[in-house]
Amino acid sequence: MILTRRSLIKTVSLLGLGSLSCIKVLSVERAKADDRVFSHGNNIYGELKYPPDFKHFDYVNPNAPKGGRLRLGTVGSFDTFNPFIIKGDPAAYAGTVFETLTAQSFDEVASAYGLIAESTYHPEDDSYVAFRLRPEARWQDGKPITVEDVIYGFTFLKENNPQYQFYYRNVIKVEKTGDNEVTFAFDSKGNRELPGIMGQAMVIPKHYWEGTNASGKKRNIAETTLEPPLGSGPYRIKSFKAGQSIIFERVKDYWGEKLPVNVGQDNFDEIELIYFRDRNIIFQAFKGDQLDVRLGTGTKEWETQYDFPAVKKGNVIKKIFTTKDAEQMQGFVFNTRRAKFADPRVRHAFNLAYDFEGRMRVLSFGDYNKRTQSYFQNSELAATGLPQGRELEILSLFKDQLPGEVFTTEYVNPVNGTPQNIRANLRKAVELLKEAGWSIKNGALTNDATGERMTMEFLLDDPAFEDMNLAYKPSLERLGIAVTIRTVDSAQYQNRIRDFDFDVITSVFAQSLSPGNEQREYWGTLAADQKGSRNVIGIKNPVVDKIIDLIIFATNRDELIAATKALDRVLLWNYYMVPDFYRAEQFLPYWNRFGYPEPNPPYALGFPMLWWWDEEKAKKTAANK
Repeated sequence: MILTRRSLIKTVSLLGLGSLSCIKVLSVERAKADDRVFSHGNNIYGELKYPPDFKHFDYVNPNAPKGGRLRLGTVGSFDTFNPFIIKGDPAAYAGTVFETLTAQSFDEVASAYGLIAESTYHPEDDSYVAFRLRPEARWQDGKPITVEDVIYGFTFLKENNPQYQFYYRNVIKVEKTGDNEVTFAFDSKGNRELPGIMGQAMVIPKHYWEGTNASGKKRNIAETTLEPPLGSGPYRIKSFKAGQSIIFERVKDYWGEKLPVNVGQDNFDEIELIYFRDRNIIFQAFKGDQLDVRLGTGTKEWETQYDFPAVKKGNVIKKIFTTKDAEQMQGFVFNTRRAKFADPRVRHAFNLAYDFEGRMRVLSFGDYNKRTQSYFQNSELAATGLPQGRELEILSLFKDQLPGEVFTTEYVNPVNGTPQNIRANLRKAVELLKEAGWSIKNGALTNDATGERMTMEFLLDDPAFEDMNLAYKPSLERLGIAVTIRTVDSAQYQNRIRDFDFDVITSVFAQSLSPGNEQREYWGTLAADQKGSRNVIGIKNPVVDKIIDLIIFATNRDELIAATKALDRVLLWNYYMVPDFYRAEQFLPYWNRFGYPEPNPPYALGFPMLWWWDEEKAKKTAANK
């Protein structure tokens, strides 16, 4: 995924199919201009909260002061500022200097309003979408953002980035249909999400990438580079140390600062991003006031490690935020391209062997972490109980192709945590493995047909996650599985994931309350062999493909919910992952020198875009050290 500044506070799923050979810059038959009524925004189901003359989003502080520096830490390194390709190890947030055609609202489901585009139109059959660009929209070198830039960016991404190839699968034509108007045509009708998806389109400066750099060398957008890119947003890269840190500075003459979608946002003068080797070092840097906010705090840290003097003095604040969005699916992901993981009975056995309850008791604290039971956890999209109504109708279409349990048994993860439960579940695991052709011989789980021993390598890029895998290892070894845990640097990790060169990884699949085209890249057959796609599992299931299409072409919210529940149930009963934990709450400890809207918007945390530097708090914290 290419990160825009808005996807920092809400993960947006991006998927697609095809290649540049599928894209044609051709004439699009469209209604007469007099018949088209352009709108200031778009919602999948047609209802917008904010009127054309709205001044700002309700959840922002329109009077938030500008100023201050925010210091953040992340794990890993980087070797490129080019966020548009899958080569290299891209700098975190590198895409945040670029704007999109529209901007999301975080107090609505699936609504967006004009940003680079001042207005949008699509017919009732959703066969195409048109955008009219703002004449005042500018690149940071002062040149206007043009329709040619929109076409250039779309075309490049669809040719070179697997995620966008799938996300833009149904977009077959793009053309300039007016001085400031661009139109995307689709190969089918009824894909209600596509007009909104095209509003998310990353606009790329054609003149910049076709030009030369400071040394006179022609730029190549298909290659990695450490030249800070030309953007269109409120921030640009001020300075950096390769692989170590980046400072983003606020653009003081940003063309879009007073737009309703931007009022009260992007308030820091500088945002510094510092890279560290692992999460433990980040925590120590935060304690020493080298970082302002600690992202990604675990439950154990939250409960046991925030007793240092700065917390007791009130200089560091422990804050829990909640949102209404669907929770992400996190867990151990099998590479089903490898024969040893192809049988769902084998994958089911591994789930039985995972002592989640024991791990939580030892490695975590409190009641925050719960085990994930759905790919759309904590939302109305999650499959619960037995299938009924429209969901049952959908699943019944594929009855002969689905496990019988889909219709007869509610999916529930196995419960371990006690010696009795662990023994019972391991016995079930041995039985399933035997059915799948694997037997324990001389203490080693061995394939009955080939004599191959079952081995598993857990691939990591952060030493802080090793304890999670170490906690899983003993149960797998009791089944006769040879387990190794390998931690590599971030660049090697990305390359291996991109090439599907792994056994098992820990991964996250973020979801929204309006799933759609992105599901093709998560689980679709055509994405399974596309290097760099997010179908890291390698799923090739025709039932999954057909249900995804039902989601994408759902005509109303009820149909979308039913189809999503059906997809959830099919994914769960195929045991593509060993689900781990989710946490509805978001922990965010920070040094007490900031302000933020309260409450935060319902569908996003709002950090860092909606926060601001509070000079009075900063002075008090400094005096209180």
